Amino acid sequence: MVKLLKVHGSENKFFILDQTLLDTPLPDDELKALAINLCKNTLGGADGLLVVDTSENCLGKMRVINADGSEAKMCGNGLRTVSRYLSEKYHLNEFKVETLEAPLSISKAEDFYEGVPAFSVEIAPISFNNTDLPFSYQQMPEMIDQNIPEFLPKQKFSAVAVPNPHLISFVPEINEDDLGTLGKTLNSTNPYFPEGVNVSFAKILDTNKLFVQTYERGVGFTNACGTGMSATSLIFALLHSNGFDPTQDISVYNPGGMVKTHVNLNSIKELSELHLIGNATFTHEIQINEQDLHNNDLNNLTVTKTGEQKNYQAFVDSISD
Repeated sequence: MVKLLKVHGSENKFFILDQTLLDTPLPDDELKALAINLCKNTLGGADGLLVVDTSENCLGKMRVINADGSEAKMCGNGLRTVSRYLSEKYHLNEFKVETLEAPLSISKAEDFYEGVPAFSVEIAPISFNNTDLPFSYQQMPEMIDQNIPEFLPKQKFSAVAVPNPHLISFVPEINEDDLGTLGKTLNSTNPYFPEGVNVSFAKILDTNKLFVQTYERGVGFTNACGTGMSATSLIFALLHSNGFDPTQDISVYNPGGMVKTHVNLNSIKELSELHLIGNATFTHEIQINEQDLHNNDLNNLTVTKTGEQKNYQAFVDSISD
Protein backbone atom coordinates (compact mmCIF):
# COMPACT_ATOMS: atom_id res chain seq x y z
CA MET A 1 0.00 0.00 0.00
CA VAL A 2 1.05 3.59 -0.69
CA LYS A 3 0.35 6.57 1.59
CA LEU A 4 -0.76 9.89 0.12
CA LEU A 5 -1.29 13.00 2.21
CA LYS A 6 -3.89 15.69 1.79
CA VAL A 7 -2.37 18.96 3.01
CA HIS A 8 -2.74 22.70 2.83
CA GLY A 9 -0.88 25.95 3.26
CA SER A 10 -3.33 28.79 3.99
CA GLU A 11 -6.11 26.52 2.66
CA ASN A 12 -4.27 26.20 -0.65
CA LYS A 13 -4.95 22.45 -0.84
CA PHE A 14 -2.79 19.69 -2.29
CA PHE A 15 -2.10 15.99 -2.29
CA ILE A 16 1.47 14.82 -1.65
CA LEU A 17 2.82 11.72 -3.39
CA ASP A 18 6.30 10.49 -2.44
CA GLN A 19 7.54 8.75 -5.59
CA THR A 20 10.65 7.51 -3.81
CA LEU A 21 8.53 5.02 -1.85
CA LEU A 22 7.00 3.39 -4.93
CA ASP A 23 8.22 0.16 -6.48
CA THR A 24 7.66 1.81 -9.88
CA PRO A 25 7.43 5.63 -10.09
CA LEU A 26 4.58 7.06 -12.15
CA PRO A 27 5.58 8.45 -15.56
CA ASP A 28 4.45 11.96 -16.46
CA ASP A 29 1.27 10.92 -18.29
CA GLU A 30 0.10 8.96 -15.24
CA LEU A 31 1.00 11.81 -12.88
CA LYS A 32 -1.03 14.26 -14.97
CA ALA A 33 -4.07 11.98 -15.10
CA LEU A 34 -3.81 11.25 -11.38
CA ALA A 35 -3.54 14.96 -10.51
CA ILE A 36 -6.65 15.80 -12.53
CA ASN A 37 -8.64 12.96 -10.95
CA LEU A 38 -7.49 13.62 -7.37
CA CYS A 39 -8.02 17.36 -7.58
CA LYS A 40 -11.49 17.00 -9.05
CA ASN A 41 -12.95 14.01 -7.25
CA THR A 42 -11.21 13.20 -3.97
CA LEU A 43 -11.90 14.59 -0.48
CA GLY A 44 -13.47 17.76 -1.79
CA GLY A 45 -10.77 18.34 -4.37
CA ALA A 46 -7.52 20.31 -4.32
CA ASP A 47 -5.43 22.80 -6.28
CA GLY A 48 -2.65 20.43 -7.24
CA LEU A 49 -0.54 17.32 -6.72
CA LEU A 50 2.88 17.74 -5.12
CA VAL A 51 5.30 15.05 -6.24
CA VAL A 52 8.37 14.25 -4.11
CA ASP A 53 11.33 12.78 -6.02
CA THR A 54 14.97 12.13 -5.23
CA SER A 55 17.55 14.88 -5.72
CA GLU A 56 21.30 14.62 -6.18
CA ASN A 57 22.15 17.76 -4.20
CA CYS A 58 19.11 18.46 -1.99
CA LEU A 59 17.09 16.54 0.56
CA GLY A 60 14.37 16.04 -2.03
CA LYS A 61 12.83 17.40 -5.22
CA MET A 62 9.34 18.88 -5.53
CA ARG A 63 7.25 18.93 -8.69
CA VAL A 64 3.92 20.75 -8.84
CA ILE A 65 1.14 19.35 -11.05
CA ASN A 66 -1.79 21.76 -11.19
CA ALA A 67 -5.44 20.72 -11.03
CA ASP A 68 -5.67 20.93 -14.83
CA GLY A 69 -2.62 18.71 -15.34
CA SER A 70 -0.19 21.51 -16.23
CA GLU A 71 3.09 21.80 -14.33
CA ALA A 72 4.09 24.89 -12.34
CA LYS A 73 7.68 25.94 -11.79
CA MET A 74 7.10 26.52 -8.07
CA CYS A 75 4.46 26.71 -5.37
CA GLY A 76 5.24 28.50 -2.12
CA ASN A 77 2.34 27.13 -0.09
CA GLY A 78 2.97 23.66 -1.43
CA LEU A 79 6.69 23.88 -0.72
CA ARG A 80 5.96 24.48 2.97
CA THR A 81 3.94 21.26 3.18
CA VAL A 82 6.57 19.26 1.29
CA SER A 83 9.21 20.77 3.57
CA ARG A 84 7.34 19.56 6.64
CA TYR A 85 7.01 16.11 5.08
CA LEU A 86 10.75 15.91 4.37
CA SER A 87 11.62 17.40 7.76
CA GLU A 88 9.67 14.69 9.55
CA LYS A 89 10.87 11.94 7.21
CA TYR A 90 14.56 12.75 7.71
CA HIS A 91 14.41 14.47 11.13
CA LEU A 92 16.02 17.69 9.91
CA ASN A 93 15.00 21.30 10.53
CA GLU A 94 17.19 23.02 7.91
CA PHE A 95 17.85 21.76 4.39
CA LYS A 96 17.32 22.50 0.71
CA VAL A 97 14.61 21.34 -1.67
CA GLU A 98 15.13 21.17 -5.43
CA THR A 99 12.47 22.82 -7.59
CA LEU A 100 12.29 23.11 -11.37
CA GLU A 101 14.09 26.47 -11.34
CA ALA A 102 16.40 26.40 -8.32
CA PRO A 103 17.37 24.69 -5.05
CA LEU A 104 15.66 26.58 -2.22
CA SER A 105 16.59 26.91 1.44
CA ILE A 106 14.11 25.65 4.04
CA SER A 107 13.90 26.03 7.81
CA LYS A 108 11.39 25.02 10.42
CA ALA A 109 9.74 28.10 11.89
CA GLU A 110 8.01 28.74 15.19
CA ASP A 111 4.51 27.25 15.22
CA PHE A 112 1.88 29.77 14.11
CA TYR A 113 -0.48 28.50 16.80
CA GLU A 114 -0.76 25.48 19.06
CA GLY A 115 -0.83 22.46 16.76
CA VAL A 116 -0.14 24.55 13.63
CA PRO A 117 3.40 23.74 12.40
CA ALA A 118 5.05 26.41 10.23
CA PHE A 119 7.98 26.50 7.83
CA SER A 120 10.01 29.26 6.20
CA VAL A 121 10.85 28.75 2.53
CA GLU A 122 13.02 30.75 0.18
CA ILE A 123 11.26 32.14 -2.90
CA ALA A 124 13.64 32.49 -5.87
CA PRO A 125 14.84 33.30 -8.47
CA ILE A 126 13.42 36.77 -9.09
CA SER A 127 13.15 38.40 -12.51
CA PHE A 128 11.35 41.44 -13.91
CA ASN A 129 12.52 40.82 -17.48
CA ASN A 130 9.73 40.50 -20.04
CA THR A 131 11.31 37.40 -21.56
CA ASP A 132 11.28 35.51 -18.26
CA LEU A 133 7.62 35.95 -17.47
CA PRO A 134 7.09 36.17 -20.50
CA PHE A 135 4.98 39.19 -21.44
CA SER A 136 4.65 41.56 -24.36
CA TYR A 137 3.22 45.07 -24.14
CA GLN A 138 4.35 48.07 -26.17
CA GLN A 139 7.96 46.77 -26.16
CA MET A 140 8.29 47.31 -22.38
CA PRO A 141 11.40 45.51 -21.05
CA GLU A 142 9.67 45.29 -17.65
CA MET A 143 6.33 46.31 -16.18
CA ILE A 144 6.41 48.10 -12.81
CA ASP A 145 3.52 50.29 -11.64
CA GLN A 146 2.24 50.84 -15.17
CA ASN A 147 -1.17 51.90 -16.44
CA ILE A 148 -2.38 49.18 -18.81
CA PRO A 149 -5.82 50.29 -20.01
CA GLU A 150 -6.30 47.05 -21.96
CA PHE A 151 -6.33 45.23 -18.57
CA LEU A 152 -8.34 47.63 -16.40
CA PRO A 153 -8.41 51.39 -17.06
CA LYS A 154 -8.14 52.67 -13.49
CA GLN A 155 -5.46 50.34 -12.08
CA LYS A 156 -1.68 50.11 -12.27
CA PHE A 157 0.10 46.81 -12.76
CA SER A 158 3.50 45.27 -12.01
CA ALA A 159 4.85 41.99 -13.35
CA VAL A 160 7.49 39.77 -11.75
CA ALA A 161 8.57 36.13 -11.97
CA VAL A 162 9.48 34.36 -8.70
CA PRO A 163 9.88 32.12 -10.81
CA ASN A 164 6.12 31.67 -11.48
CA PRO A 165 4.85 34.69 -13.43
CA HIS A 166 2.75 37.19 -11.48
CA LEU A 167 0.78 40.30 -12.37
CA ILE A 168 0.02 42.47 -9.34
CA SER A 169 -2.21 45.48 -8.77
CA PHE A 170 -2.72 47.45 -5.55
CA VAL A 171 -6.32 48.56 -5.12
CA PRO A 172 -8.40 50.42 -2.49
CA GLU A 173 -10.86 47.52 -2.48
CA ILE A 174 -10.65 44.11 -4.16
CA ASN A 175 -13.26 43.58 -6.88
CA GLU A 176 -13.55 39.81 -7.39
CA ASP A 177 -15.46 40.24 -10.65
CA ASP A 178 -12.64 42.32 -12.14
CA LEU A 179 -10.03 39.90 -10.81
CA GLY A 180 -11.83 36.88 -12.19
CA THR A 181 -12.44 38.46 -15.59
CA LEU A 182 -8.83 39.61 -15.95
CA GLY A 183 -7.49 36.28 -14.69
CA LYS A 184 -9.54 34.31 -17.20
CA THR A 185 -8.61 36.65 -20.04
CA LEU A 186 -4.86 36.50 -19.38
CA ASN A 187 -4.95 32.72 -18.97
CA SER A 188 -6.74 32.21 -22.25
CA THR A 189 -5.15 32.95 -25.62
CA ASN A 190 -4.02 36.57 -25.38
CA PRO A 191 -1.30 38.81 -26.86
CA TYR A 192 0.17 39.92 -23.51
CA PHE A 193 1.03 36.78 -21.52
CA PRO A 194 1.31 33.92 -24.03
CA GLU A 195 1.93 31.34 -21.28
CA GLY A 196 -0.65 32.80 -18.88
CA VAL A 197 0.00 34.56 -15.58
CA ASN A 198 -1.11 34.51 -11.95
CA VAL A 199 -3.10 37.68 -11.23
CA SER A 200 -3.23 39.19 -7.72
CA PHE A 201 -5.08 42.19 -6.36
CA ALA A 202 -3.75 43.57 -3.07
CA LYS A 203 -5.11 45.96 -0.48
CA ILE A 204 -2.72 47.72 1.93
CA LEU A 205 -4.18 47.43 5.43
CA ASP A 206 -1.42 49.04 7.50
CA THR A 207 2.36 49.16 7.83
CA ASN A 208 3.60 45.71 6.75
CA LYS A 209 0.06 44.41 6.54
CA LEU A 210 -1.61 43.36 3.27
CA PHE A 211 -4.63 41.43 2.01
CA VAL A 212 -4.01 39.53 -1.23
CA GLN A 213 -6.37 37.57 -3.45
CA THR A 214 -5.13 35.61 -6.46
CA TYR A 215 -6.50 34.11 -9.64
CA GLU A 216 -3.98 31.32 -10.20
CA ARG A 217 -2.82 30.06 -13.56
CA GLY A 218 -3.97 26.47 -14.09
CA VAL A 219 -6.29 26.59 -11.09
CA GLY A 220 -8.52 29.70 -10.96
CA PHE A 221 -9.44 31.41 -7.69
CA THR A 222 -7.48 29.95 -4.78
CA ASN A 223 -7.67 30.53 -1.05
CA ALA A 224 -4.04 31.57 -1.18
CA CYS A 225 -1.07 31.59 -3.55
CA GLY A 226 2.32 31.44 -1.84
CA THR A 227 4.41 32.79 -4.69
CA GLY A 228 1.68 35.37 -5.34
CA MET A 229 1.83 36.67 -1.78
CA SER A 230 5.64 36.69 -1.95
CA ALA A 231 5.69 38.55 -5.27
CA THR A 232 3.13 41.04 -3.95
CA SER A 233 5.25 41.64 -0.85
CA LEU A 234 8.26 42.40 -3.04
CA ILE A 235 6.33 44.88 -5.19
CA PHE A 236 4.86 46.43 -2.03
CA ALA A 237 8.36 46.97 -0.61
CA LEU A 238 9.53 48.50 -3.90
CA LEU A 239 6.59 50.83 -4.46
CA HIS A 240 5.25 51.66 -0.99
CA SER A 241 8.30 52.46 1.11
CA ASN A 242 6.21 54.67 3.40
CA GLY A 243 4.26 51.59 4.51
CA PHE A 244 7.15 49.09 4.52
CA ASP A 245 9.32 48.40 7.56
CA PRO A 246 12.31 46.34 6.32
CA THR A 247 13.20 45.22 9.85
CA GLN A 248 9.92 43.34 10.30
CA ASP A 249 8.01 40.54 8.60
CA ILE A 250 5.02 41.44 6.46
CA SER A 251 1.68 39.91 7.49
CA VAL A 252 -0.21 38.86 4.39
CA TYR A 253 -3.86 37.99 4.90
CA ASN A 254 -5.72 35.93 2.32
CA PRO A 255 -9.08 34.16 1.98
CA GLY A 256 -7.54 31.05 3.59
CA GLY A 257 -5.84 32.69 6.56
CA MET A 258 -2.52 34.51 6.92
CA VAL A 259 1.17 34.04 6.15
CA LYS A 260 4.24 36.12 6.81
CA THR A 261 6.83 37.19 4.29
CA HIS A 262 10.26 38.74 4.74
CA VAL A 263 11.75 41.00 2.09
CA ASN A 264 15.40 42.07 1.98
CA LEU A 265 15.59 44.64 -0.81
CA ASN A 266 18.74 44.95 -2.89
CA SER A 267 19.73 47.94 -5.03
CA ILE A 268 19.68 45.39 -7.86
CA LYS A 269 16.06 44.41 -7.36
CA GLU A 270 16.50 40.93 -8.87
CA LEU A 271 18.99 40.17 -6.07
CA SER A 272 16.45 40.95 -3.35
CA GLU A 273 15.72 38.09 -0.94
CA LEU A 274 12.25 36.70 -0.32
CA HIS A 275 11.05 34.26 2.32
CA LEU A 276 7.55 32.90 2.84
CA ILE A 277 6.58 31.74 6.33
CA GLY A 278 3.36 29.92 7.08
CA ASN A 279 1.46 26.85 8.14
CA ALA A 280 2.02 23.34 6.80
CA THR A 281 -1.11 21.42 7.77
CA PHE A 282 -1.77 17.72 7.09
CA THR A 283 -5.52 17.02 7.07
CA HIS A 284 -5.80 13.43 5.80
CA GLU A 285 -3.74 10.28 5.31
CA ILE A 286 -4.81 8.14 2.35
CA GLN A 287 -3.87 4.51 1.75
CA ILE A 288 -4.04 3.20 -1.81
CA ASN A 289 -2.78 0.12 -3.62
CA GLU A 290 0.16 0.99 -5.86
CA GLN A 291 -1.41 -0.69 -8.89
CA ASP A 292 -4.58 1.35 -8.36
CA LEU A 293 -2.37 4.44 -8.31
CA HIS A 294 -0.90 3.52 -11.70
CA ASN A 295 -4.37 2.78 -13.05
CA ASN A 296 -5.76 6.07 -11.69
CA ASP A 297 -8.38 4.05 -9.82
CA LEU A 298 -9.45 5.99 -6.71
CA ASN A 299 -12.37 3.75 -5.73
CA ASN A 300 -10.62 1.81 -2.97
CA LEU A 301 -9.07 4.43 -0.70
CA THR A 302 -8.66 4.17 3.04
CA VAL A 303 -8.86 7.69 4.48
CA THR A 304 -7.91 8.80 7.99
CA LYS A 305 -8.35 12.33 9.31
CA THR A 306 -5.35 13.71 11.20
CA GLY A 307 -7.33 16.12 13.39
CA GLU A 308 -4.99 19.03 12.50
CA GLN A 309 -7.65 21.07 10.73
CA LYS A 310 -9.37 22.02 13.98
CA ASN A 311 -6.09 23.55 15.17
CA TYR A 312 -5.76 25.52 11.96
CA GLN A 313 -9.33 26.74 12.24
CA ALA A 314 -8.61 27.89 15.79
CA PHE A 315 -5.66 29.87 14.40
CA VAL A 316 -7.84 31.47 11.72
CA ASP A 317 -10.42 32.36 14.37
CA SER A 318 -7.68 33.92 16.50
CA ILE A 319 -6.56 36.28 13.72
CA SER A 320 -10.15 37.18 12.83
CA ASP A 321 -11.01 38.49 16.29
